[in-house]
Amino acid sequence: MGFYDLNKQERANLVCRIKEEILRDLIHSGMDEIIHYCSDEDTYIRKSAYLSIGKLYIEKVELRPAIIACLKQLAEHDNFKVRQTAINAAGEIGKQDFEIVESFFSNGLFDHHHSPRNAVIGSVKKMGEVNPEPVLNWAKKYLHHENKEIRREICHGIELRGRTHPEDILPLLKELQYDTTARVRNTLVHVIGQIAYKKGCLQTVITHLNTWENKALVTDALEEIIDVHHRYRNFSALTQDQARQYIEEHCQ
Repeated sequence: MGFYDLNKQERANLVCRIKEEILRDLIHSGMDEIIHYCSDEDTYIRKSAYLSIGKLYIEKVELRPAIIACLKQLAEHDNFKVRQTAINAAGEIGKQDFEIVESFFSNGLFDHHHSPRNAVIGSVKKMGEVNPEPVLNWAKKYLHHENKEIRREICHGIELRGRTHPEDILPLLKELQYDTTARVRNTLVHVIGQIAYKKGCLQTVITHLNTWENKALVTDALEEIIDVHHRYRNFSALTQDQARQYIEEHCQ
């Protein structure tokens, strides 16, 4: 039976049980229940497991070394779901202590399975939103990696911070303006659009784009920004016409 086949109370009870059993494993240096939940077919069971590990890291300071040691074992597991869950758990920890889990993301970027790599992107998003400085400093190291997928994943991963603080990620995005790989370029244009439609963000984005040299890329980005203001019209600070007018008046 899947997580959402249960009623609300049953789900709450299951979440409590998962946390209790993970705690018991950590206290007694066990792995059976942790691996059981981290490898579950149901993504919401795995989510409950990594959220529980993150909460235990905060609540049980004395268990932090055991938690990190456990995650290191999980990150090398044969099952990609276990590795994915380990990275997601590291992402919860990285919201406050990035340095101690940095290696999980550096290694996860190169996992042979896409699920752990996607977990890196998701973790960078959630960590970068609340703990941006060390996360963005880490991301900078991979902006010009020889592997195009690494560059694309980093570009995608820093997006969420940019939705509220575009000024934090625009210098990083600028470094990708001459990337000739279509998937990287398309992701870059997408991210620029995504960080431009919230209140006060369009002005910051346009000011920065005026400093970019690749005018063909900028043109594509401006078209995406205008289109985003229509696609996200229920959430945009400006209407599409207002965004278009602002761009016409302020783009150099």
